[in-house]
Amino acid sequence: MAPIPAGVSVLASSDYAAAVLIPVYDHADAIGQTLERVLRYEFPVLLVDDGSGDACRDRLRELREANPERVFLERLEVNAGKGAAVKVGFQVLLGKNFTHAVQIDADGQHDIDDLPEFVAQSRAAPDTLITGCPQYDNVPAHRFYGRYLTHVWIWINTLSFEIHDSMCGYRVYPIAAVVEMLQQESCGDRMEFDPEVLVRWSWRGGEVANLPTRVHYPLDGVSHFNLWKDNLLISWMHTRLFFGMVIRLPKILWRKLHG
Repeated sequence: MAPIPAGVSVLASSDYAAAVLIPVYDHADAIGQTLERVLRYEFPVLLVDDGSGDACRDRLRELREANPERVFLERLEVNAGKGAAVKVGFQVLLGKNFTHAVQIDADGQHDIDDLPEFVAQSRAAPDTLITGCPQYDNVPAHRFYGRYLTHVWIWINTLSFEIHDSMCGYRVYPIAAVVEMLQQESCGDRMEFDPEVLVRWSWRGGEVANLPTRVHYPLDGVSHFNLWKDNLLISWMHTRLFFGMVIRLPKILWRKLHG
């Protein structure tokens, strides 16, 4: 693991201490602008390089060296997937006694101006997982309906409408509780991670709060969503979660009736 950056205040685990976690895979053009916008605010930033190529790897090192007091960097030598990168980020931040991780995508699609509100909501309810609910200026029809289908499955698998959007990667995690959950339950390593972790959190009785946030298209136009592979992984995830819900059905119903 990388050393704690100079100037980063690491608080006792009983205090609220948030850091921004950005998984990065070959976003050499966009990550600089995304990081610049994040650094307007007070939070330390962890960049997790998910096995990027030479150009992005070198760019991330430059950004780390240019901001030694605010930015630190962890690299996976082999691309393992967004979910795997986020999990590594949790472990790094937990080891540095941060209590909460603000996950933000590297490609610039998230509205960084909403960062203080995400953290404020989390600070007010530190045991709650705060997740973004995208407000799009415009969105292609195939993306809209594809996302909506996933949302329907999430509502079925949680027997709840509590999660308004399961695919937005802009969220605040209570790190210790999520790491404990991930040590006990398998959760996907790629694009299926974002929706699956919310379902498993809900199954364990974790609270979820939805925060509207503007989303726009990436700065560099790079998408790492593999149409066939990731859709297959997501379909398999929904199947696993459905049968997991059936097994947990008595406990879920009991909790909802006696909540």
